[in-house]
Amino acid sequence: MAGDTQEVPLELEAVIGFNGYVFSGLMVHPDSEHIIYPLGCNIIVKNLKSGKQEFLRGHTNTVSCITVCKSGRYVASGQVNFMGFKADVIIWDYAKREVYACLRLHKAKVEGLAFSPNATYLVTLGGQDDGSIVVWNVEKREAVCGSPASTSSSGYALTVQYSNTSENIFVSAGNGTLRVWELDLPNRKIRPTDCQTGLLKRIVKCIEIPPDDSYFLCGTTSGDILRVNLNTRLMNGIGPVKQKFGKGVNAMKVLKSGDLLVGSGDGVFRLCMGPQFRTIRRVQLEGGVTSITLRGEGQQVFVGTSAGQMYRFSNLDFKEELIVTSHSSAVNHIAFPHGTSELFATCSESDIRVWLTETCSELLRIPVPNVTCNAIDFTSDGLSIVSAWSDGRIRCFTPETGRLNLTIHSAHKTGVTALACTRDCMRIVSGGGEGQVRVWEILPHFHRLVETMKEHKASINCIKIKSNDRECVTASSDGACIIWDLVRFVRCQMVLGNTLFRTVCYHPEEFQIITSGTDRKISYWEVYDGSVIRELEGSVSGSINGMDISPDGNCFVTGGDDKLLKVWGYSEGNVSHIGVGHSGCVTSVKICCNSRYILSSSSDGAILKWRFPHTF
Repeated sequence: MAGDTQEVPLELEAVIGFNGYVFSGLMVHPDSEHIIYPLGCNIIVKNLKSGKQEFLRGHTNTVSCITVCKSGRYVASGQVNFMGFKADVIIWDYAKREVYACLRLHKAKVEGLAFSPNATYLVTLGGQDDGSIVVWNVEKREAVCGSPASTSSSGYALTVQYSNTSENIFVSAGNGTLRVWELDLPNRKIRPTDCQTGLLKRIVKCIEIPPDDSYFLCGTTSGDILRVNLNTRLMNGIGPVKQKFGKGVNAMKVLKSGDLLVGSGDGVFRLCMGPQFRTIRRVQLEGGVTSITLRGEGQQVFVGTSAGQMYRFSNLDFKEELIVTSHSSAVNHIAFPHGTSELFATCSESDIRVWLTETCSELLRIPVPNVTCNAIDFTSDGLSIVSAWSDGRIRCFTPETGRLNLTIHSAHKTGVTALACTRDCMRIVSGGGEGQVRVWEILPHFHRLVETMKEHKASINCIKIKSNDRECVTASSDGACIIWDLVRFVRCQMVLGNTLFRTVCYHPEEFQIITSGTDRKISYWEVYDGSVIRELEGSVSGSINGMDISPDGNCFVTGGDDKLLKVWGYSEGNVSHIGVGHSGCVTSVKICCNSRYILSSSSDGAILKWRFPHTF
């Protein structure tokens, strides 16, 4: 059983991903050598020169906000949690890369964070279900005071920003609320002043305060920017008058020159000037802009988008350079080419991507708009990436260029949900949402349907082919795994379980298969007669969605809805290592052919690379 032995943590080597949905989630550390950003429940610290990643790990759920103090000594991050549970705020000691303090007062979600200029205080803003704003003493690691973030007659607050010169003044804003707060330390109170905007009603998404604190700017969902005097609390400007920023203003940054960088929800990044915020330069990016951060005195600008992209700009030429790219929706499958681990492919909604394993850099992107890729496989000769799509088609692409060289139309009526290629590269076995298993013969410039096998009653979730190409096994949501004869196209064996089977694997010696699914059990089966050999409790909560066996057959890896990656001894049947790092359900796991890495993907778009443990 899983708890019978001491479990060792898996070593996380690298991650591919950036949660672009976290507003102001991309930060340049004051040392100008590292960028800090969230992915799932991890915070990544990446060296801009070497590309080396370090991880701040302590959150139990998705990181929702992040900030860095001006000195760079502390990083603070907040998270989302389930209703009825407290959402943690963690202050990290940046130099030691460890937890300095864990602050726990807010319910369900932490919406925003801001350090005071000297990092004496940290102000935290709770989400819609919490509605409170709290000031913490960083040195004492305790709450100073708190208050409801907005009045009962107005909406909830979305963002908070501290003054640049005063330890006692900060600003909060959101849906119909805009307040300047003053900390009264002797009385342990924070006193708000509502800013007067007259009849103007706006939802503020971001706040930017220039270094001299003379005023502050509020970016709104309406696509305009409010200018408010910080001393009088009166609005003294709004712009642009004519051409609003499309899909709202999500991020802003004031430059030393007084010009303003603006990122909007339509993906346009602008350099603006003047009281009317007139656009001087503009660049269209992929995804809505959610973060803008400056490096040093602003010679370089880093921009993050909701599509999981990260760009670097030089102020001199305003040309974008893509430095981080990732999936922005669930990664459904991972595949290595046959016999090599130098690169791998992943599939998601609307695209397939090929990555270099060592550096985790993107080599190729194959977009197919408005459809979802459910599964991928490489042909053994490495000449094609074969893919299964929700529109019922099988598409084959060249791995070097991404050129489409074959399409099988109407392969399955309700979408192609799984596939696998034979070793001789002559056939594809596919499974569909209707439960049919089909065998296709692939010839140069020609394909034909060889046979349809109709015994499953629900969608096919996984297909594995025996090394001699004469047999395959299919796992289905109907509670059956069927071993098929690919010569006579008949059923050899069937195994049944009270579960929706998600995944199946042949042992390398091919005398046994192992299965798992929604019943959280891992079952060993004899191929010869379909008898069950062993059952293991694979997970405490949630189904097991991905599984792979090492090339030597000594161990296998599982991942599922519990967000954990587990390494099992095949003969012992116990867990030797556990990988903690995903914040979404694990969707696919794969061990590379030389047993150096384990790759895992999740529903939040993250891909994690783990060092393969060679001791069990």
